[in-house]
Amino acid sequence: MADDMKTESSGKYRVAFICVKNSCRSQMAEAFARHLASDLIDPVSGGTEPAERVDPGAVGAMKEIGIDISRARPKQLSRETLQSLDLVIHMGCGAPGICLTVPGIPSEDWGIEDPVGKSVEKYREVVHIIEKKIQDLAARLRSGKTPSTSSSSVKLQLSASQTD
Repeated sequence: MADDMKTESSGKYRVAFICVKNSCRSQMAEAFARHLASDLIDPVSGGTEPAERVDPGAVGAMKEIGIDISRARPKQLSRETLQSLDLVIHMGCGAPGICLTVPGIPSEDWGIEDPVGKSVEKYREVVHIIEKKIQDLAARLRSGKTPSTSSSSVKLQLSASQTD
């Protein structure tokens, strides 16, 4: 991903963090991107089947490190948002085809285990993993080392009702 792929209006990379429910890992990643790389990344998150609320365990684990995601809400991403992306990151959706990718937009699968319903220690572990991955992503973006558009192959499936 070259500098010319940055979102034109902001000069930042528009990155979507996607999982199925958008209630835990993708919310954490969006918050970390805002916290650690707001000068470089314009983050969004979304799910293919959004939950009704952000997982309380995720809220608590992020609060422990001083990041408040209590006001975040699970959501689907609109077609317009998806088409504006520079990079799609799948948090670990499981079976292929469950998480959206956008044709022509580079994507990565971080394969992070879902901590929902597990111990507080598992949430803390996932927080640490996501923080490190966001730091690594920011370093790669700063150096120009990013995936090519050929890495995105799953077709975009959106309903007309999807909104931000």
